[in-house]
Amino acid sequence: MSEPDRPSTPAGGGPASGGSSGQAPSAGSGQAPSAGSGQAHSTVEASLRVVVRGRVQGVGYRDFVYTRARFLGLRGYVCNLADMCSVEVVAEGERASLEQLLDYLREGPRGARIDGLDVSWGEPSGRHTTFGVAY
Repeated sequence: MSEPDRPSTPAGGGPASGGSSGQAPSAGSGQAPSAGSGQAHSTVEASLRVVVRGRVQGVGYRDFVYTRARFLGLRGYVCNLADMCSVEVVAEGERASLEQLLDYLREGPRGARIDGLDVSWGEPSGRHTTFGVAY
């Protein structure tokens, strides 16, 4: 029953109480996300699709991603894939925020083990208005 195409509007809400470890996003919170001269590049919109492989199901990984993506002001969704060992993340927003999310995805929550990430960048579709968890 799992379809390869994900919904444009994610189903369900997210966590009401925060991440599985209770941590607030902290990496990079001491600096503004600016690259080099801080010119217009920090506000360029992009889209990011990542398939994260490893021990990422049953360890609070979706909740971890949801919390950080919302904190960064991104739009899109996170969902478990049917193979039982990977998670798909689709996000749109400012390039600098997407790069920060990518750093978080490599880190994962306590209990997760990241074996690899398949990353692809593109133009934002504009289909997403918020970030959610798709089922």
